[in-house]
Amino acid sequence: MSNYVRPKLKGACVFFTVVTAQRGSDVLVRRIDVLRNAVKQTHDERPFQIDAWVVLPDHIHCVWTLPEDDHDYAIRWSVIKARFSRAMPKVQRRQSHVKRRERGIWQRRFWEHHIRNESDYRAHVEYCWHNPIKHGFVDHPKDWPFSSWHRDVGRFG
Repeated sequence: MSNYVRPKLKGACVFFTVVTAQRGSDVLVRRIDVLRNAVKQTHDERPFQIDAWVVLPDHIHCVWTLPEDDHDYAIRWSVIKARFSRAMPKVQRRQSHVKRRERGIWQRRFWEHHIRNESDYRAHVEYCWHNPIKHGFVDHPKDWPFSSWHRDVGRFG
């Protein structure tokens, strides 16, 4: 098994991709209320700045900036995923999910990329905003309701 070593940089700005176990599912947009609540509760307990966020039917992209004295984004994702999962109805699970006390809603890992500079930051924020277009859901970021684009319109001119 791979040994994943995540950087432990306090105050880091990080881009994430988090994916449901069942690609093609619409659970994240269908239950956006539950996801928003899980994020809000976690954010209240373990603050972080949300620089950009987009929720698609089966995955999330976002950019976070952690507090200056904190590096632990993994625990935040663990808590968000657990809260969301506990709110979902129980379904039949594989033995590997039962063994790890998982509901089988999320892929176990997530992808992260530490932002290197301002142009990297801008590229990843804009990636979040334009991802619904890439997947063919809409023609313009303003048409996708589950995006921070609405909060941040005009941010980069």
